[in-house]
Amino acid sequence: MNFTRADFPDGFVFGAATAAYQIEGHSFGGAGSTHWDTFAATQGNVFKAQDGAIACDHYHKFEDDLDLLKDANMDAYRFSTSWARVLPEGRGQVNQEGLDFYDRLVDAILARGLKPFQTLYHWEMPSALADLGGWTNPDVGKWFGDFADVIMGRIGDRVEAVATLNEPWCVAFLSHYLGHHAPGQRDIRATARAMHHVNLAHGVAMERLRARGQKNCGIVLNFDYAQPADDSDSARAAADLQDGIFNRWFIEAITKGTYPEVVLKGFEGHMPKGWEDDMAVINQPIDWLGVNYYTRHLMSEDVSAVWPAVKSEDDPLPKTGMDWAIYPDGLKHFLTRLSKDYVGDTPLYVTENGMAWDDDVVDGEVPDPVRENFVNDHILAAKAAISEGANVKGFFYWSLLDNYEWAFGYDKRFGIVHVDYETQVRTPKASYHALATALRSNR
Repeated sequence: MNFTRADFPDGFVFGAATAAYQIEGHSFGGAGSTHWDTFAATQGNVFKAQDGAIACDHYHKFEDDLDLLKDANMDAYRFSTSWARVLPEGRGQVNQEGLDFYDRLVDAILARGLKPFQTLYHWEMPSALADLGGWTNPDVGKWFGDFADVIMGRIGDRVEAVATLNEPWCVAFLSHYLGHHAPGQRDIRATARAMHHVNLAHGVAMERLRARGQKNCGIVLNFDYAQPADDSDSARAAADLQDGIFNRWFIEAITKGTYPEVVLKGFEGHMPKGWEDDMAVINQPIDWLGVNYYTRHLMSEDVSAVWPAVKSEDDPLPKTGMDWAIYPDGLKHFLTRLSKDYVGDTPLYVTENGMAWDDDVVDGEVPDPVRENFVNDHILAAKAAISEGANVKGFFYWSLLDNYEWAFGYDKRFGIVHVDYETQVRTPKASYHALATALRSNR
């Protein structure tokens, strides 16, 4: 790695991230059914119909996993708290086993000198609420706020920071328009409602967190760098629309109280009645913004399609195991753009950045030189953004562990630690050791 801690401001936080359903083992500890359980059980939705029932068995092995973070010289752990583990029916009766698990987890994080960065929701909608329409139901914000009150009542006194939601574009558009994630809908009316209600749920949760006196509250958004595939007006328009749907819809609502007109035009007639009245709840101050970044896409017009009528062209850059172009400059672009156009001096954290690769254990080791370079180059991109004035306060690699990669099941490995899903044996990869060495410097 071509950096040390001395290259970053004092107090800069290095860590790794995970998510509840992807690692915990949802069949343990009294957790309720989620829409991912039923989505995975439906033919053709998920690789080999795999689900998160066992995952990495983090529920039982969290102490060992936290030791891996500490031994890598990291400062913080970003984790999520499962709604369905805490409230199996989404509302009503609390599962004390679930609360007890997160209580033990936070204490164990702190015991290792790590800072707990919590995310309230990372995609595991309780099935009972999905039955009522999930993110398309106008009451979902209240349900989510109630969950926030329950879980923060147990662990809110000890977490370093809390995010309301992870990647609302995935929660809403990927899941309700493209249909790639649970609940697997492909309906523009459902999409428009989910796109608005997920923002409203953020706002309601922020109100609940503020009322509790919770400190350091924010949200985690994912950003995808949309560039024109060529110099044509149609390609520039396609890139702008993709940027509006993927990026500006959420950050504009949160920081400016508006939606991009280019996207509203496509959702015309499908938005929930009176949505304008919710914008004040959505547009309230955040203490920090989480930035998830993985890749870029080269966009062009799709003349054979209905709105949004855009498509991604092949990118000549090297690709990850997800077939995503490796483009570190995109991370610098967003960190500087967000600082300049949206959040000013509000702290930014790179809350996810990582890559999938076809890793395997060879003689007790896992060589992954492509990932080593990927991590190094993206951390240096964050450093470059800082030098241009972006108030970047931390960097979390995705992910600590190989895990359940949603519709790709266990086929894609993002971790800096290899997981044998049959034996649950963890093997740190070469990238883990390289990062640990870099973070040891000047500690």
